[in-house]
Amino acid sequence: MGKYQLDMKSKVAAAKYQDGKKPAVSNKKDKINQLREAYLKKQQEKKQAGE
Repeated sequence: MGKYQLDMKSKVAAAKYQDGKKPAVSNKKDKINQLREAYLKKQQEKKQAGE
């Protein structure tokens, strides 16, 4: 075991902190694809609302 041991409350806090530090999208291509999909979806919604 390590020198420092966390109780359940501290483990939850540590996990929450680490989740906040992770980048949302690490890959540039993934980010571009997400933006493209969101744009296309928005365009479809506008087209359907106009009809």
